[in-house]
Amino acid sequence: MRIIDLINKTEKTLFSFELLPPLRGHNINSIYRITDSLIEYAPSFINVTYHQEEVVYKNHGNGLLEKKTIRKRPGTVAISAAIKYKYPSIEVVPHLICGGFTKAETEYALIDLHYLGIDNIFAIRGDAPKNQQIFVPENNGHAHADTLVSQITDMNQGKYLDGELLNTFNANFCVGVGGYPEKHSESPNQAYDLKYLKAKIDAGAEYIITQMFFDNKKYFAFEKACRSIGITVPIIPGLKPICTIREINVLPQVFSIDIPEELVKMVLKCKTNEEAFNVGIEWSIAQSEELIRFGVPVLHYFSVGIAENIRQIVKAVF
Repeated sequence: MRIIDLINKTEKTLFSFELLPPLRGHNINSIYRITDSLIEYAPSFINVTYHQEEVVYKNHGNGLLEKKTIRKRPGTVAISAAIKYKYPSIEVVPHLICGGFTKAETEYALIDLHYLGIDNIFAIRGDAPKNQQIFVPENNGHAHADTLVSQITDMNQGKYLDGELLNTFNANFCVGVGGYPEKHSESPNQAYDLKYLKAKIDAGAEYIITQMFFDNKKYFAFEKACRSIGITVPIIPGLKPICTIREINVLPQVFSIDIPEELVKMVLKCKTNEEAFNVGIEWSIAQSEELIRFGVPVLHYFSVGIAENIRQIVKAVF
């Protein structure tokens, strides 16, 4: 079922989560372990992230460096198919990114997903690889997510890159996109950022999942700002529980977010990461309960390879 239809058919807040593909060389059992630990709480859908190729340099110890291009977390499409058929009660939402794809390669990926019976896609530009300071699209690729959404919308209307194809099928993809309550790190201000979010919705996206945030006031202000410029689609809050003491410094650097002073003080009082892990659960439960009272359509949790904290949160909340 399309995610927007899941949202529209129920009045209660749904639960979903995001998975990282295993590191290259590992197997899919880690995905199953996380899903099995959460399935009793009836997740409505699972997002599976996509990771672009990156350049690494191998030192051979003789003064020579070997340049290699690798994908550290491959397998998004295969994992999505495996989840779909192992857990038929849960919808799967593979991520599709601009980086590393030409428009033709995007079309082939969409055809594969359609053949697999996967009708939901989360369309994002994606970050620049670690060895690049700025995002650089492929030649004849998408520079921004709004045009990626437009290509998916075109396929829903039977329009392909080869305009001479006859008797084409219409896909039925439901497209979600990302939103940033504290603005994207590359945007000069919130208004500029919202303009590009509106472009993604106008291109055909049907719901938004936000970047993580730790202060619900950020979400409430973001939702109000979106509505004020004509964005009417569901806005799903994305939540990530704090897991370690170090994360109060790392997460703001990586995701350009603020962490409330009260949460910082709570984490800094912790003597161990186990204590910080429990603080993260406590904080996220409070966030979740307030967001449910506000009437959000879904609570979406970023697992980052860890399920126990999410299990405790959803057990307390749902």
